[in-house]
Amino acid sequence: MSCAEALHAYGLRAIGIGERLLPRSEITLCEQIVLIGSGMIWNLYFAGLALLLGFGFAVILALGKASASPFAALPAQGFVYFFRGTPLFIQFFFAYESFVLLPKVGVTLDLGFVVMNAETGWLTRAWLGALIVLFLNTSAYTAEIFHGALRAVPRGELEAADSVGMTGFRKFRRIVFPTMLRLAWPSYTNEAIFLFHATALVFFSSFPAWRQQGDALYYAAYFAEATFNPFVAYPIVAGYFVAGTVLLILAFGLVGARLNRHLPREARAKFRFRPQFIR
Repeated sequence: MSCAEALHAYGLRAIGIGERLLPRSEITLCEQIVLIGSGMIWNLYFAGLALLLGFGFAVILALGKASASPFAALPAQGFVYFFRGTPLFIQFFFAYESFVLLPKVGVTLDLGFVVMNAETGWLTRAWLGALIVLFLNTSAYTAEIFHGALRAVPRGELEAADSVGMTGFRKFRRIVFPTMLRLAWPSYTNEAIFLFHATALVFFSSFPAWRQQGDALYYAAYFAEATFNPFVAYPIVAGYFVAGTVLLILAFGLVGARLNRHLPREARAKFRFRPQFIR
């Protein structure tokens, strides 16, 4: 099969478009590159939605943690402590087992057209269950970053806002939130990179791929087993993740430059890539 044929047949297979059967004999390099690239759609899906949803929830958690009210601070602190204090891999297993047990204890979710159960429950599918775990995990880590940035907002800026009569939400929107975001952005960029890398753990978690529509590592493991040569498929996965990381750094760098556009160049926060080997 030529590269063009492989792209046409398997380019979108990970989302159910194209050939239904995986190649079984005479597997070519093009087929491996295309299918693993197709699986990266799911890795981008997990990372993109988890970051998007987690950003908003993290802001709420950071404000709650910084609140003077214990009714807001204690739940936020407990949530952050739990998800930062336990390994992400354990969170995947704990969440899956919990989702499976829900129907057994009489908890069902009626979506109008489907009732979840242990066999067909959407929460036990990787596209939803694993996404929930990644969303909660990145929310906790991002909330800690934002909370630190909130505490680092210069007091002079707050006093200046008070002097011109800014109070409440207007003060938060015009002064506190932009400054917090500017201070937190380099660290948040590292969190986004780690989350993108952490999507590879979905393959090793208990959440199954639906109809063989798995992520990049799902197809890499298949090719490694089918060809008895892991030194082709796994480097391809690594190459995709390296390319994705570079694009992520560039995109977040543009946003960071926009946030710091009013500052002198020497005063702008510098991004430093600091990979986290232990979560």
